[in-house]
Amino acid sequence: MTTSEIDAIGLDVLRRHLDSLGTRYASAAPFPHAVIDDALPTDVFAAAVDEFPAIDDPAWRGYLHVNETKFANPDRDTWGPSLQAIAEALCSDDFVKALGELTGIKHLIADPSMDGGGLHQTLRGGFLNVHTDFTTHHRNRNWRRRINVLLYLNDSWLSEWGGALELWDSDVTTKVSAVEPIGNRMLVFTTSVGACHGHPDPLECPPDAARRSMALYYFTDEDRPARRSTRYRARPGDGLKRVAIWGDHRLLSLYDVAKTRLGLSDRIVSKVLGRLHRTLVRLRHKK
Repeated sequence: MTTSEIDAIGLDVLRRHLDSLGTRYASAAPFPHAVIDDALPTDVFAAAVDEFPAIDDPAWRGYLHVNETKFANPDRDTWGPSLQAIAEALCSDDFVKALGELTGIKHLIADPSMDGGGLHQTLRGGFLNVHTDFTTHHRNRNWRRRINVLLYLNDSWLSEWGGALELWDSDVTTKVSAVEPIGNRMLVFTTSVGACHGHPDPLECPPDAARRSMALYYFTDEDRPARRSTRYRARPGDGLKRVAIWGDHRLLSLYDVAKTRLGLSDRIVSKVLGRLHRTLVRLRHKK
């Protein structure tokens, strides 16, 4: 992809805001982050929305357990041309350099393999409990995860549907802010053991709608970085629910270790989780 083609995707938007965003990014609470609206040119965003896979597309992989119910598609070969071009631009040297200037983190590495990222959708009733992210790449073990970029690809989204990404303090005692998943909005934030975030309340969107996004993660190459799996956290008032959150977190930690050491496929696990999820739904309906 040429520089002019990358600029057409919308990197010029980030460049124009770099100076003003830099100071605000570092000082943002509860952890460094920035929100960029109108991230893509209108025509590029419209094409991405049109190409976004249907709710029932067979390429979706389900992450369906106590702490989240969402679907992911990290396989860029199944995406439309505009979505592929956007991902390529966001993995380009120019964008990664700009991202490093914004965040103050040098030598960032893009991840075209989309480990844990790619296209995401959450349907009615879906949620993602408050958590901190896994800290290293599952294949490149010296890659330490540093930055998340979330690009929201909803054609329209009403606030009463829920789905705002909540940003909590490191003790999960106070929700400091929330970012609505407005279409063509980009959220950039630094990942750390204290960067607690999620949208834990079930979505109330119509059955034919979904909370849609593209997620990309960026890393630095370090000598034996500390490895932690995704850690889910209970909110104040969660009561007995916190026991289920903790138990599910422990099981997922074991899976994370097995995934890294044995090379387990997310697709295989997603099929198992999908069958279990459908079984539980049928049982609930029988009651």
